[in-house]
Amino acid sequence: MRISLNDPVFRAIFWQVVVVGTIGFVVWYLIANTLHNLEVRKIATGWTFLDREAGFAIGESLIEYEPDHSYGRALWVGALNTLRVAAIGIVLATILGTFIGIGRLSKNWLISKVCSVYVEFMRNLPLLVQLFFWWAMFQDVFPGPRQALEPITGVFFSNRGIKIPVPAEHWVHAWMGLAFLAGIAASMVVGRWAAARQAATGEQFPVLYATLGLVLGLPFVVWLIGGAPVAMDWPVLRGFNFQGGLTMTPEFAALLVGLVTYTAGFIAEIVRAGILAVPHGQTEAASALGIRRGKMLQLVILPQALRVIVPPMTSQYLNLTKNSSLAVAIGYPDLVSIANTTINQTGQAIEGIAIIMAAYLTVSLSISLFMNWYNKRIAFKER
Repeated sequence: MRISLNDPVFRAIFWQVVVVGTIGFVVWYLIANTLHNLEVRKIATGWTFLDREAGFAIGESLIEYEPDHSYGRALWVGALNTLRVAAIGIVLATILGTFIGIGRLSKNWLISKVCSVYVEFMRNLPLLVQLFFWWAMFQDVFPGPRQALEPITGVFFSNRGIKIPVPAEHWVHAWMGLAFLAGIAASMVVGRWAAARQAATGEQFPVLYATLGLVLGLPFVVWLIGGAPVAMDWPVLRGFNFQGGLTMTPEFAALLVGLVTYTAGFIAEIVRAGILAVPHGQTEAASALGIRRGKMLQLVILPQALRVIVPPMTSQYLNLTKNSSLAVAIGYPDLVSIANTTINQTGQAIEGIAIIMAAYLTVSLSISLFMNWYNKRIAFKER
């Protein structure tokens, strides 16, 4: 290697050093300038504020929270609220989007056109506008608690939210949850065994019924062992609001419905494109074998379409999670909303924004890692 820009090895090393040095200088300048400005304005820095008393209430929380708890716990409440709406939204949007995508390919003219109108309508309206619409629906269309709608016994719709009955608190419910998770794990093992068995012998195993038996049967057995408790916590109108049962606030309901209906429009197009990507010869071969259309979709089309569907579906899951930050516009106490309140009270904007960025980055990378793992698992294996 000659010390000359005419030497390709030296030139490559030289320009890499220049680029890294420039980036390092820019980062150093930004940090030094920020610290200087904070010192001049006498703004405190550090993370000790997380242990201080928050002093503000939060409308809904998955864990115990009071205003005398710390800012750290308040931010944790916001993170859990964000994860809750994102997790439920991903599941519901996937189900709704899949049905709409399949419906767009239906031979029934009415079903196909209704699904097409839904997709075009939802995808071309800004999500924030849709959130305002659903929030206004819950606030202005539904009556007050005393005149609440009761379409099903024990289920009430009012401008205070949706109230539904839930099983009364009992120790066996925690064990049923563990049995449910164990059933999911066992069903995955059975699915792998059934696939290997079919590849070796050609014989099919009723995986669907086995999965339902494990996922639903194990919790049922645990419920029977625990005494089969049937007591319910019913919502009851007392004074000006309902007491008891499970509450879905208008803010949570509006955010969830908005995210699900909006994202489902994009997922529907992904599913439709994935199905159309399957060669028509596969469908003709399945028809020649006498496979019914429902079974054809389940056994032939969707398994092959998944290889096309999964990569763009990952982007929609990430978009739904990040779009949940719009909850601040309708008053749902997600991570961004609570972090903004924390920043306003403490003045530590850099730390607050850093927490928001770290939280969304962690969730997004986790979703990406899982979807990439699943994509590799269903990819074609070359022999």
